[in-house]
Amino acid sequence: MAFGAGGPVGVAWMAGVVAGLKRGGVDLAAADLVVGTSAGAMVGAVLASGRGTERLAEPVRPSPGEPELPPVDPALQSAVFDILRDGSLEPAEARLRVGALAAGMDASHDRIHLDRMAALLGARDWPATALKVAAVDIDTGERRVFDRDSGVPLLPAVVASRAMPGVFPPVGISGARYMDGGMYSATNADLAAGMRLIVLIEPMARMLPRDQVRREIAEAGADTVVAIGPDAESTAAFGADLGDRAAWVPAYRAGDRQGEGAAPSLLGSWGRV
Repeated sequence: MAFGAGGPVGVAWMAGVVAGLKRGGVDLAAADLVVGTSAGAMVGAVLASGRGTERLAEPVRPSPGEPELPPVDPALQSAVFDILRDGSLEPAEARLRVGALAAGMDASHDRIHLDRMAALLGARDWPATALKVAAVDIDTGERRVFDRDSGVPLLPAVVASRAMPGVFPPVGISGARYMDGGMYSATNADLAAGMRLIVLIEPMARMLPRDQVRREIAEAGADTVVAIGPDAESTAAFGADLGDRAAWVPAYRAGDRQGEGAAPSLLGSWGRV
């Protein structure tokens, strides 16, 4: 299993797809390996931990009296996307520039981020199912892959993977700081190397060039790859902003419908592995 980046709306949609597939007879919790990137790290952690993704049907609301988190910084977000869209920059250089922007964000609310993630996941420890979570070192631009053997607890690993500059600050882990794994790749599908079947669920499949994903899939070397991206109805449910939590419930429901509809075509491949 590989779950891609996609913001809060992507979290909801992927969770719905998993729930719909299960109702249709394809239980992705039986996967031997789960790879998660950004939003996908959250969904992947829930799945690998044996908790139904139905728990993500609605967003977790802040507890009464809980301190407010700093608002999203639209100017910083815009600067990040300008860098990522700059075709004159090599990917490694772009990541370094984005990391430099992320370095200035206020990271004083780490505990709130971790507690909210614990509420979303319903778990604080690495699951028995193999789980790989991708993040990016803001100072080197290099990808870091966290798993149960990395010596890093689950919660900071997942929070780091979704630390989109302008939305969430980088996460400090063992002297380094990490940002969103989607800064390296929206899917990091190459981390599923060695698997015979890869099911790739991508909220941003219609938004991003496919060249990198194709290279990653080729590197993984799977016999079969089943990619699920949002259909027209799901895309409409997303709206214009993947960070708009008002679209959470509609996106979950659209994913649930799409997952159930996709189950028959996946059932044969899943059952043969």
